[in-house]
Amino acid sequence: MKHRNWILLALLLLSSPLWAQRTARYTDRDARLKKARSLYQQEQYKAAQHLFKQELFKANTLADKELCSYYIASAAIRLRQQGADKLMTQYLKDYPTSSYAAQANLEVGDYYFDKGDTKTAILWYDKVEIPTLSTKQKEKFDFQYGYALFAHGDKETAQQYLSQVKNSKEYGKKAAYYLGYIAYDADDYQKANDFFQQVGEEKELNKNLSYYQADMNFKQGNFQKALQEGLLQLEKTNNPQYRSEINKIIGESYFNLKEYTKAIPYLEAYKGKNGAYTNTDLYYLGFAYYKQGEYQKAIGQFNRIINGKNEVAQNAYYHLAQCYLKTDQKQQALNAFRNAYQMNFVPAIKQDAHLNYARLSYDIGNAYESTPKVIQSYMDTYPNSHTEELKGLLVDSYITSGGYREALDLLEKSATADPKIRQKVAFLYAMQLYGDAKFKEALPYFEQAKKSQADAEFQARATYWSGETAYQLHLYPEAQKDFSAFLQGGHTSLVEYPKALYGLAYALFNQKKYAEAAEYFAKYAQTHPEALRLSDAYLRLGDCNFATGKYWPAMEAYDKVIAAKATNTDYAAFQKAISYGIVDRVPKKIEALTAFIQDYPQSNLREDALYELANTYVNQGKPEKASELYNTLKTQYKDGTYTVRAMLREGLMLYNKNENEKALALFKEITKKYPSSPEALQAVSTAKNIYAEQGKMEEYAAWAKGLGYVKVSDSELDSAAFEAAERLYVQHKKQEAKPALEKYLKDFPKGANAAQARFYLAQLYFEDNQKAQARPLYEKVLEDGRNEYSEQVLLRLSHIYLEKDETEKVLPLLKELEKTSPVLQNVIFARSNLMSCFYKQKNYPEAIAYAQKILAEKAVEERLKSDAHVILARAYMATGAEAEAEKEYALLRKSATDALMAEALYYDAYFKNKAKQYKKSNEVVQKLAKEYGGYKEFSAKGLVLMAKNFYGLKDLYQANYILSSVLENFKDYPEVIQEAQEAMKLIKTNEKKSNK
Repeated sequence: MKHRNWILLALLLLSSPLWAQRTARYTDRDARLKKARSLYQQEQYKAAQHLFKQELFKANTLADKELCSYYIASAAIRLRQQGADKLMTQYLKDYPTSSYAAQANLEVGDYYFDKGDTKTAILWYDKVEIPTLSTKQKEKFDFQYGYALFAHGDKETAQQYLSQVKNSKEYGKKAAYYLGYIAYDADDYQKANDFFQQVGEEKELNKNLSYYQADMNFKQGNFQKALQEGLLQLEKTNNPQYRSEINKIIGESYFNLKEYTKAIPYLEAYKGKNGAYTNTDLYYLGFAYYKQGEYQKAIGQFNRIINGKNEVAQNAYYHLAQCYLKTDQKQQALNAFRNAYQMNFVPAIKQDAHLNYARLSYDIGNAYESTPKVIQSYMDTYPNSHTEELKGLLVDSYITSGGYREALDLLEKSATADPKIRQKVAFLYAMQLYGDAKFKEALPYFEQAKKSQADAEFQARATYWSGETAYQLHLYPEAQKDFSAFLQGGHTSLVEYPKALYGLAYALFNQKKYAEAAEYFAKYAQTHPEALRLSDAYLRLGDCNFATGKYWPAMEAYDKVIAAKATNTDYAAFQKAISYGIVDRVPKKIEALTAFIQDYPQSNLREDALYELANTYVNQGKPEKASELYNTLKTQYKDGTYTVRAMLREGLMLYNKNENEKALALFKEITKKYPSSPEALQAVSTAKNIYAEQGKMEEYAAWAKGLGYVKVSDSELDSAAFEAAERLYVQHKKQEAKPALEKYLKDFPKGANAAQARFYLAQLYFEDNQKAQARPLYEKVLEDGRNEYSEQVLLRLSHIYLEKDETEKVLPLLKELEKTSPVLQNVIFARSNLMSCFYKQKNYPEAIAYAQKILAEKAVEERLKSDAHVILARAYMATGAEAEAEKEYALLRKSATDALMAEALYYDAYFKNKAKQYKKSNEVVQKLAKEYGGYKEFSAKGLVLMAKNFYGLKDLYQANYILSSVLENFKDYPEVIQEAQEAMKLIKTNEKKSNK
């Protein structure tokens, strides 16, 4: 027993040093950890971290490793060491159930909060277990978490946390500041003010407080208080952004107190939100300038308000218009007033803008819509406002705008319209249609003005122009009636009086009433010796005297034409020669015809002169000279009017000289080349005599049968039937003549007089407007070869083809008419239509050549000259010769009216725009709008030009506004819309480049 106890004691004694060593080791570790914690708590984080790192290296237990790892990461966070957040994240990953986790999330959140990374701080704060926090920690957490949420826009949640510390000594004032801002931002100014009052004298917080208070007072309409706070804050802050906003508050406060002079420097100092200004910002400064009379500066601000659709924009556009008026920029003012009146936000501004828009439309014209329509619109909308003034403007605008069709529509709807105005506008509209060569459309409006007795002068003028229109439509009896009625009224002071004499003379002349026509041609020549048409009047006087057998007076008239060296000199000389023969002055006739052939080698009458001279030689018993001339006709005019006649006459001469074989050969040539001519039948008849004399009747019968002609024995029936029909035609018995001629052609389709019958019947159909029936008859007459009707057929068939727009068919007819007609009017007709046809075909060289021929002719009327100038101008534009086109449009402006003048003015503006004469170009567009606004296409094109001009003048508002209006209002003109779209695209592209 004792032995065992000693053994136990010995063992105890042996183990005692080992236990003591282990106890000492744990005691040392605890001391080191305690020291490390003590250093951490004393905020000696670097030293503490060093010790914890040593212990972590020695640590044998998980608890020690967890402890050391936490404090190492926590110290790193507090020391703001790089990678501290990663250390703590790794710690939480390694020890997810650690009792230090809540503290760790808070510390990392604080770490990021202190670095200013509030977004990441929120992510860590979201993980904090709030119940584990001490009171002090929770206060700090509530404030910092609340602020972080506030900084990231979650003001509702931020308010919850900040409200927790609003009474805190440490965080209360700061929390009150941010709670005040949240209320301020929510427009709860009373609550905001209460919180801001709690901030006290906190310098850091107070530096922006006056700004918020100034803004709150401004928004509450306390402008004086806003000024006090704003001016106080402006002295305290150097922050450019805050200074800009404070300047805005001060400037707008002065503005609302109507102290515009004081407002301007502050409004100018405002730099906008991120450099951008709202329409309201621009309006305030623009209006302040306006009130101070600084109109150009005001325009600069108002002009920047683009695409506004609210009360501010309407006010801005209205005052922009007023600024333009003050600076005499009327077109710009019209655009701005138009924009303002089309908005419905402020009724008083809408009405006044509408009134000014109407007045300016009358003053300078309106390319968007007709001036009468604008004025009538205002009168309809505001029937008791400025009534008398606008009635007067309406009357004048009907005349000046050129929108006569629209004016008539408005007048027809008005029960109180003045009859004088109605008459005048109907007359002007008819003149407009006449100027556009729309004669059928013009006639009823001339009739309307003619029937009205409201104004005697306009009634008289309408009567004359009704006659002129009827004449253009070949309604000669109606033209005669109107011209006579005009002259009987005794309106000798009117410019139309001499034209009426001339027109009546021609109306009678075309009805073959030559004696009466001569009377009026003589009156015209005697009373208007300086007139451009004098030579033509003498020429037609000569023709009338000639037609009525007064040959000596005829020759006197022809002499005056020859002496004047007028265009128709060759015709007068030829007629004079013929007259010599009729009065039995044959030697004089021969002399005159010989001289004619030498003096006028290019005349269309040379063929006639050769034939007439040859016949004269035959009658004078000089067959050799006659034969020589007939041969000249055959060789020089193979398909001429007199070729077959010359051949027949020569054949008869040979027959009379008993040169039968030569004569027979010539007669057979005639029947072969000209089978449908009267000369062919006569050739057959004379050939029969030759065969009879030679005893070869069987040979004749075989030859005649092969020709397929009407038997010679039937010629008497042919002649009798034709003469009966012709007699009815000559007596103007149209209803009886038409079926008689139709029956003749049915019975004798290849008769001796078939060509003449077809011509007569075609004329009757044409005059009855049965042009479809006339057409094949004219074509058949033309197909049978040249004859005495060829010129009239060419003229009438050309009219038919032109009406059907059959350009390819009409071209050869017009060329033949130009080449062969001895009548100047017919030559001019041919050339003018050749000019138009070639232009339509885009054959610009030929179109130019014929236009130049028209302009070289002195006797051409002004309307045709204008047509020639415009064809030249258009052709030059199409071929890129713009310098030449510009000259032609300049010449066109001297004579053009209506649509052509609208075109000429547009191109005047166009060329001025190209020359960068933007203001002058705009002046021309204004003239176009005022005087020719009825021509919508050119009005629209003019607006596009105006937009380009304003862009060139750096007026972006006007350019954009006008182009937008064009796109909205002129959709019926796709080419104009395309041009406007391209212009707008170019402007936007250039603006983008300039803003880079």
